[in-house]
Amino acid sequence: MDTLTRMRAFIDVVEAEGFSAAARRTGRSKALLSKYVRELEDDLGALLLNRTTRQFSMTEAGHTYYRTAADILKEIDNLADLVRENNADLKGRLRISVPRTFIDADVGQSFIDFAKAHPDVQLEIVADDRFVDLIEENFDLAIRITRLEDSGLIAKKLADFRVHAVATPDVVAQYGPLTHPQQLNKVPFIIDTNSRWHNNIRFVDTDGSMISVAVSGPIEVNSPQATLRAARAGLGVAIIPDFVAMASIQSGELVNLFDEYITRERGIYAVYPHRRYLPAKVRSFVDFLANWFRQPR
Repeated sequence: MDTLTRMRAFIDVVEAEGFSAAARRTGRSKALLSKYVRELEDDLGALLLNRTTRQFSMTEAGHTYYRTAADILKEIDNLADLVRENNADLKGRLRISVPRTFIDADVGQSFIDFAKAHPDVQLEIVADDRFVDLIEENFDLAIRITRLEDSGLIAKKLADFRVHAVATPDVVAQYGPLTHPQQLNKVPFIIDTNSRWHNNIRFVDTDGSMISVAVSGPIEVNSPQATLRAARAGLGVAIIPDFVAMASIQSGELVNLFDEYITRERGIYAVYPHRRYLPAKVRSFVDFLANWFRQPR
């Protein structure tokens, strides 16, 4: 138990980036944390932290120890969660990486609904459009909207996902009839730079072959919501996620184009590192989202 206490103190100090910050975060005194870390270093026979009055850093041995120790403690905490899984009162912090596209859209309500249902779970939601390293950056899980590639992560599909090529009826009347994606090279296009393809849009032809269409237009923006506003303003054709564009399509404000040429090999996934003991709070959150998406809306 002494080793685990010292190990946890060391990790608290590293993650808080200093003894004073760790003391405030954990409620332990700075002197006690310093004592635990010093005892740990004595046991290991190695210096883990460089200590000066103005600077805090880990030694090479500290980096090595931290990576493994963090995994060990996470496994211990996960095992405790697993034992308590039948307890309806889920507790603790859940650190989640999620695309801005998701959290800013109506489907982001799923996170709010989970928080209401589980008030003792603190959600730390980090909105970021890049693919974070879950282990290195200490995330419990991530939501990813993509065609899932092979990886060392565990993934659960929450819902189907697709994009739509859309434009206002006025744009279609001005440049149409628009019947094939190749026509887009002569039509103003609103480019969402979050897209993997940027200004070369990929479609699938009726024979299964890939079509790549070079596009250009008046706006490039890394936001599906801004792309939607530009499309509704009649600035051109846009590719927009279904959960962002659907209301405007259903209202007739935007017209759906090239539907048969757009691949459906995408999904909304919850992904998390492979661990022997999956925390109950992660499992409950993923199951909640899967059920949320199955409900009619």
